[in-house]
Amino acid sequence: MLRTIANAFSVPEIRRKLAFTAAMLLLYRLGSFIPAPGVDTDAVKDLSNNFGGDNILGFLSLFSGGALERLSLFALGIMPYITASIILQLLTVVIPSLEKLQKEGEVGQQKITQYTRYLTVGLAFAQSWGFVLLFSSFGDKAGTDALSLTGPKILLTVICLTAGCTLVMWMGELITQRGIGNGISLMIFASIVSGLPTGIQAWWSNPDQVFVVMMPFVALAVIVAIVFVQEGQRRIPVQYAKRMVGRKMTAGGSTYLPLRVNMAGVIPVIFAASIMAFPPTIGQLLNTPAALDFAAFFSPNSWAYVAGEVFFIIIFTYFYTAVTFNPVEQADNLRKYGGFIPGVRPGRPTAEYLDRILSRLTFPGALYLGAVAALPTILISQTSANFYFGGTSILIVVGVALETVKQLEAQLMMRNYEGFLK
Repeated sequence: MLRTIANAFSVPEIRRKLAFTAAMLLLYRLGSFIPAPGVDTDAVKDLSNNFGGDNILGFLSLFSGGALERLSLFALGIMPYITASIILQLLTVVIPSLEKLQKEGEVGQQKITQYTRYLTVGLAFAQSWGFVLLFSSFGDKAGTDALSLTGPKILLTVICLTAGCTLVMWMGELITQRGIGNGISLMIFASIVSGLPTGIQAWWSNPDQVFVVMMPFVALAVIVAIVFVQEGQRRIPVQYAKRMVGRKMTAGGSTYLPLRVNMAGVIPVIFAASIMAFPPTIGQLLNTPAALDFAAFFSPNSWAYVAGEVFFIIIFTYFYTAVTFNPVEQADNLRKYGGFIPGVRPGRPTAEYLDRILSRLTFPGALYLGAVAALPTILISQTSANFYFGGTSILIVVGVALETVKQLEAQLMMRNYEGFLK
């Protein structure tokens, strides 16, 4: 990996893309420190105790790089866009018109992207309003008048937070178009990694010396396990027969169809975390004794939160895998281009064979995602250890790093022909 990164700087075009990506991420991190208009930074700082590790706001603040606890311009981060993207992908299965757009190629995809942007703005406005009211209620409870936002002040702050989220969405799309890697994923990566110094300090200052010694080995083992499963795949052999194309005879050959153990990636984890963050956020927004008890019951370190998150991860892993990989469509494509799986008849038997293999692969993949997401919480409850990063954060960081390195290698391969000429 280090060699790939070093070689990338020797190519001027890739070097410019890397510089553009770094500049956009730097602007994104800079915006997370600019306070929104109408917000007293000193008053917000006094309420920092509301962002503890067992608080849902502390969990959400981790994905915004600490911008939420400062109520800055980029307090919402990129999560509204991710939520809107997932909702649109799920709706393509339910709404026939969206499914038709998805099959229309680039033109249809552009329309779906435009719908995603509109939905992102709506979700950002709703979340901004909720967070402003939540901070205002915290200010009233703590006796801080600077956060008692009312009237036009609330509207101004909500509009600025919504505009900040829209700007982050635009910057992410720019990174995808003109930089290296997926811009949206890299922004989440930068937000989580920005808390690394705080996590190292929390680890080093932990009074449990056994935890201090064992934590690096545990983290390394988890990262190795994530890389092993993320790269794991079942290769199904595919044979292509000779066929006539015009006046030419195409030569047959053999290849394979890769089916990954975790085809859904980290999308089920992000979506499950978004759903489980909704009940405690509403509970804290209502700010009544019963609602606060409800929020504490579903706090990120509670067994109810872990059980619900694992349940939704397994459900969405199966659902998202079914959305992204259609065995019937794959079988039709193989038959259309003269391909077949040895020992399996083309058509419906091929689709049933792929569906059976995919079901067997998805189950351990779903259990793996649920286990990694729940592991830190279980260890915290059984020991005195305090993990700054949860399993969801580690999954996202490792997954994004792997995908970015793969795209960098692909860019290098397109521009380096020396190996093919020797």
